[in-house]
Amino acid sequence: MSSSSEITKKALQTMSTFQNLGELLEDIKNKKTTNTASESMPAEVPVSDRGVNSRLEFLSGKTKREFQFLTGHKHFSDLSQLEGNIENYIGMSMIPTGIIGPLCILGSAAKGEFYVPLATTEGSLIASYHRGAKACFLAGGATSICLIEGVQRSPLFKFDNLGNLGTFLVWILGQIEQFENIAEATSRYAKLTDVKSNIEGNHLILTFEYHTGDASGQNMVTICTNAICQYIIQHAPVQPQFWFIEGNYSGDKKATSQAFANVRGKKVTAEVTLSKTIINEVLKTTPEAMAEYWRSSTIGTIQSGSIGAQGHYANGLTALFIATGQDVACISEASVGITRMELTGDGDLYASVTLPNLIVGTVGGGTSLPTQKECLELMDCHGEGKARKFAEICGAVVLAGEISIAAALSAGQFSSAHQKFGRKK
Repeated sequence: MSSSSEITKKALQTMSTFQNLGELLEDIKNKKTTNTASESMPAEVPVSDRGVNSRLEFLSGKTKREFQFLTGHKHFSDLSQLEGNIENYIGMSMIPTGIIGPLCILGSAAKGEFYVPLATTEGSLIASYHRGAKACFLAGGATSICLIEGVQRSPLFKFDNLGNLGTFLVWILGQIEQFENIAEATSRYAKLTDVKSNIEGNHLILTFEYHTGDASGQNMVTICTNAICQYIIQHAPVQPQFWFIEGNYSGDKKATSQAFANVRGKKVTAEVTLSKTIINEVLKTTPEAMAEYWRSSTIGTIQSGSIGAQGHYANGLTALFIATGQDVACISEASVGITRMELTGDGDLYASVTLPNLIVGTVGGGTSLPTQKECLELMDCHGEGKARKFAEICGAVVLAGEISIAAALSAGQFSSAHQKFGRKK
């Protein structure tokens, strides 16, 4: 995603709000590449009561959290908590939840070791992401940074001719401060940060971009934009023939060509350098093989017409979204991104991921439902002031998954791994 100089300045200001960039550089420079866990989380292939209990005991000791609803020790009964989340309710769909980690992260908001819950029915997914997390841990941690934020709503207005459209747009551009005031009066958290226009014949699409605090923000920006549009219709010197609150232009719940020209949600980039030793011993392959696989598979991605070039962002993100109460349909845009792998001068492997459309929140939506709240609390990511931290964890999870799948495919392990972990015995 290219940025104007003004947007770039805002991104750097936002980053420095959480941590001095000089300190971050020192953390990256001084990170140790010989991390060894003082105690490994109990892992197993067959699922057993003993394994479940040992992991829960381990996690409770590490995080000082209790998992009452997630484990089934408490049953959900307060149906009033579901207001705003579901209609025609009949019950719960139970999805198994596993854990990966410790995932070591050096970020502007996320810093430390995290145990990350993933809800999935796909055998081999947890094992793969856990392996990638281990490789990142032994490398001293992955750097993951939330660069910039913005959520859009794009109403469409139709006019009888271009002249009236132009008159309308000139008036709109003089009302930006008024629109900002309307947004602030409508929501405690929404801040209108930009208004863009797109003209197609006698159609005008206005894109209102907001900062939405710690909420993912789709409902928030819809309500604020509707309030602005009501003001527009009441006061504009020229009336449109008709208008819609969304012209299907914002990219909401779809992968679009705008993914790398704008930010939708949060833009996160994460990186790690893996030594030959780690790749040989943990990933069972070589830096050369992984770099070659990335180059070759990227050519395949280009030929397929994919937006972005990556292995399986949707796998880890979907599992994490389900576990933590995110809007799972936003995977369609959140899974757009770029993975890059290349050899360093020392023969190690540099790997990075960039996600320009990460729609996540730590308040609102499903984040306060019992099991989802427990999963967010496991990472200290529930509530206000935690959304950027959670986004940086998402970036590191995706990086771990890309590393592991590239290793498996480069070494010919992909089929055998699914046969081992992903089939009923």
